[in-house]
Amino acid sequence: MTGDRPSTCVLLPCSAGEYWALPQCCLGEIVAVPAEGQQPPAQFDWRGLQLPVLNRWKGAGWSDPRSGTGLVAVLLPLSGERGTCWGLALGNQGPQIAELQAGEIEELPPAGADKYLAAFRLGGSVCQVPDLRAWETIMAASGAAA
Repeated sequence: MTGDRPSTCVLLPCSAGEYWALPQCCLGEIVAVPAEGQQPPAQFDWRGLQLPVLNRWKGAGWSDPRSGTGLVAVLLPLSGERGTCWGLALGNQGPQIAELQAGEIEELPPAGADKYLAAFRLGGSVCQVPDLRAWETIMAASGAAA
């Protein structure tokens, strides 16, 4: 991160210990979906559309046993109307809004250069900046969770 101006982003908990950092304009909404066990569905109905769900959760942590639901972030297409919305399974703590100050983050190498643009540590958590075009392409091609 360069410059002295803070950047605001949404932090989405997409697996135990991993957050995705992205601009708020990429987020359609957060939806509570019925949970069957601890794993999110492969797809869900959102406003009459069947959306595939990217599941990065391994084991417990996705759903809230008290409510019987789990959270899914609807990510908007980057390629306009021709693109595809898709879902990202979130941890039950939900998203956070973060104002990033240059002195408060530690830049890290991204987990995978083909799907991530950058990474940083913020308050002990690793945050990945996803390549949303790459993920959108993967989700549109698969039509299911990857």
